[in-house]
Amino acid sequence: MSSEVPATELIRRIRDGQAQARDLLFIRYQSYLQVLARTQLGKQLRGKCEASDVVQMTLLEAHRDFASFQGEHECELLAWLRRILAHNLYNEARRLNAQQRDASREVSLDQVWANVERSSLALSKGIAATTLTPSQIASRREDSVRMATALAKLPEDYQTVLLLRIFEELPAKEVAQRMGRTAGAVRMLQMRALAALREVMSEDES
Repeated sequence: MSSEVPATELIRRIRDGQAQARDLLFIRYQSYLQVLARTQLGKQLRGKCEASDVVQMTLLEAHRDFASFQGEHECELLAWLRRILAHNLYNEARRLNAQQRDASREVSLDQVWANVERSSLALSKGIAATTLTPSQIASRREDSVRMATALAKLPEDYQTVLLLRIFEELPAKEVAQRMGRTAGAVRMLQMRALAALREVMSEDES
């Protein structure tokens, strides 16, 4: 499986001209970028564009511009991918604001970049802190990537409640309004979602 090959090795293979390594490298980060995109679309662009479209654009640009990537390690690659994603989110926000002639909602690229970075940090620490022991967290290669991969395996409503409650840090009452549920039902859903996430990650560990 591609996940068994370290990112550093795949980066080396790409630079040695092995085209297949590029596909193997980027496919593992699709879920990670999808989660980050969803958190930002939820704050600014909900209902206006699809996270999957932004992620596809980001990965296409990463394929095209890989020669400009100067790093060797996964953490450097993730930072590079987040920058591309932030640019695309920023461009989408500007395009939609221009269409709506709403200059008051303009955001800067630095703001979008900071929001993406906060979401990545929440992904590695926020959810992980509720599902894993400190030793498990410390032993992970890239908590955020693995967490996103596990999150993507959950049902849509589980993903939604975790993203809204943990990433956007919204109160149960507001999440209930968005999801068409009661606040109590949202809290129960969150508990079940965390239990399911824990189970998925345990299976991935085995």
